[in-house]
Amino acid sequence: MTDKQKQKKSARDQSITLPINLPDLLLSWYDRAARVLPWRKDCEPYRVWVSEIMLQQTGVATVCNYYIRFLAAFPTVVALASADEQQVLKLWEGLGYYSRARNLKKAAEIIVRDYGGRFPDTYSDIIKLPGIGAYTAGAIASICFEQPFPAVDGNVARVVSRIAGQGFWDNNALKKAALTSLAAIYPEIRRGDFTQSLMELGALVCVPSGAAKCDICPASGCCAAFKTDSVSLLPALLDKPSKKHVDITVFILMCGGDLAIRHRDKTGLLSSLWEFPNVEGHLSETEAFTLATDWGTHPSTVNSVKRQKHIFTHIQWDMLCYTIECAAQPPLLTWASRLSLSDRYPLPTAFRKLIAR
Repeated sequence: MTDKQKQKKSARDQSITLPINLPDLLLSWYDRAARVLPWRKDCEPYRVWVSEIMLQQTGVATVCNYYIRFLAAFPTVVALASADEQQVLKLWEGLGYYSRARNLKKAAEIIVRDYGGRFPDTYSDIIKLPGIGAYTAGAIASICFEQPFPAVDGNVARVVSRIAGQGFWDNNALKKAALTSLAAIYPEIRRGDFTQSLMELGALVCVPSGAAKCDICPASGCCAAFKTDSVSLLPALLDKPSKKHVDITVFILMCGGDLAIRHRDKTGLLSSLWEFPNVEGHLSETEAFTLATDWGTHPSTVNSVKRQKHIFTHIQWDMLCYTIECAAQPPLLTWASRLSLSDRYPLPTAFRKLIAR
């Protein structure tokens, strides 16, 4: 067995014990320190669900405006279920991770079809919905229905690891151990508030290495990492795989004030969204001009060339972009005005920021 295999086995075998008074400490602090956020005005499951999906991989400051606009367009699960998918994706534009939006709509359709438009109220039913994993199911079940199901994301896992003072972790093993340890101490009342107090502590106080605010942490008195001056060392996670780098040549083809776009496939990265024509690999200016000619656009000049990177979860695109003036609009591409790009077509940030200037 290699050293890395031994580390992974050790990580899987670890367990966590948390102080039983942790709920009391965090609830008292949460009553004083909780942020006022639009989805906390009530515990209506549809609104909590939308907010939790938006907050995956996205910061609170960004989500607030998107959440308000999304709820204005789709105030109920029935409204979302009956919406056009392209409209949903357009309102999601800029948030990234577009599978979240597609799964929201799919789940809304299931809720209307199978539950009469009423959000399911058990963890086992909630977790069956598309796009909902253990974290989101736990958040909805506890916040909306006062059920004792923890919601463990990276922030909460970090809090648990530091309070327990353990250890060297595989990320999935840490979350699993945190779930088990938290379930053992969930309070009989205010379960939803306890869930949110853990989220709040991880977001505001027990933040990543170098910035933790231990001096104002309500759990510092029972935090093993604080007592041993090891906060900055925990959680120590096994190495993450490096991102795959992909070279992309992107074409901004302009003709009569319109720009050429095309619809992406219904599967894979950025599925069902719109994009500027592109090919894998970096083409020379001559090669790019030739390909634009083959598409039937009658290119005349290359106006500009720029390079840009865009980072996804597991992939980094290294983009080489040619802006080319054209004399024809062949039907194999869709030609859109800048206004329609703004109002109608959901264009991912990776492409939209190429023309933001």
